[in-house]
Amino acid sequence: MEGGPIEGSPTDVRPTDGAPTEAGQADAAPTGDAVSPPDGIWDVVVVGAGPAGSSAAYAAAARGRRVLLLDKVEHPRYKTCGGGIIGPSRDSLPPDFRLPLQDRVHAVTFAYDGKYTRTRRSKQMLFGLVNRDEFDLRLVQAAKQAGAVLVTGVTVTGVEQRGGGHRTALVTAADGRTFEARAVVGADGSASRIGRHVGVTFDQIDLGLEAEIPVPAQVAADWAGRVHLDWGPLPGSYGWVFPKTETSSLTVGVISARGDGERTKQYLAEYIRRLGLSGFTPRVESGHLTRCRAEDSPLSRGRVLVAGDAAGLLEPWTREGISYALRSGRLAGEWAVQVAEAGDAAAVRREALNYAFAVKAGLGVEMRAGKQLLGAFERRPYLFHAAVCLVPAAWRAFARTTQGRTTFAQVLRQYRAARRLTAMASR
Repeated sequence: MEGGPIEGSPTDVRPTDGAPTEAGQADAAPTGDAVSPPDGIWDVVVVGAGPAGSSAAYAAAARGRRVLLLDKVEHPRYKTCGGGIIGPSRDSLPPDFRLPLQDRVHAVTFAYDGKYTRTRRSKQMLFGLVNRDEFDLRLVQAAKQAGAVLVTGVTVTGVEQRGGGHRTALVTAADGRTFEARAVVGADGSASRIGRHVGVTFDQIDLGLEAEIPVPAQVAADWAGRVHLDWGPLPGSYGWVFPKTETSSLTVGVISARGDGERTKQYLAEYIRRLGLSGFTPRVESGHLTRCRAEDSPLSRGRVLVAGDAAGLLEPWTREGISYALRSGRLAGEWAVQVAEAGDAAAVRREALNYAFAVKAGLGVEMRAGKQLLGAFERRPYLFHAAVCLVPAAWRAFARTTQGRTTFAQVLRQYRAARRLTAMASR
């Protein structure tokens, strides 16, 4: 679980006391022109160096291909995100990747719109917490170490298929530069230019608001190892507190359906007040739209694939997106290699369809279950609260899901009580 907005370019990021502190500039990305391959054509160009893009670049470069990774900004950079690393995220990281954990979560305090509070604990770690600037930087470094070439300061404006049978794709940038490739992966966030080219459509759009709040060390220590989840007053909404103990700060946010902007702002302000944190000045306040793909939304067009938020891939109920970005990015990188090697339009279509099948068979099944849970949660949030607080099996299912030992889809298949709860809540 990440507790709200995850992937894509954040909107309305407002440092409240100067620019957000960056976690060093060591191994910063080059901003000049990339050294082009001998024939001027890259095997794979990846647009966007977030978790999905870096994972795609790593996967393709690790197979010995010539990979170019493009991004608008230089890492590290602030990212609107709770920063929760659940089991599937951990399991999708490159080998020997060192997680920059800020905290290890063993307890969750649940509340129903500020009431009926209950804390549940686990002997085993539920999930870890990271700051996204550090986490994303390390993913970029892993892609570079695998052989990908990183170029920042590139605002991609579009992509077009070139040649008879779409032999290559040409990525264009705002400054006039072009990059030709045998395959392109779009991982440029939920407002993706590449996603527009592919024709990605969404059937769920939510607004997440978040504040990074520095707190005294004693306050941070009180939150160590514990997160707070509040089932909110708006349909499908909830709030979260994710402690970043190493940097003595709390990530506090809320999310609800787009269209309730003012009420979502009020919810965040009231949530912060109830938690006793309104006396601390946020370092950053930010907002972000999360978008879930429609089930029939395309995942490719010609030699162009999309992954992560650019494809609308995230868990619909919790809006967890890091694991979806890492997993779909890895798949996109692997299948982009196959697309790059395809010799004609029919072979390209076949490999692109294989990518779509791989995504739908895994992440698509999980998203379908998440949409079912969200629909029930929107109608009867108190039933979910009562279940996770009072029913040991429901708490175990929650814990096992965050640990990566099961999925929502498996829970609904294997537990009759979960199906009954969802059916009862949907009435």
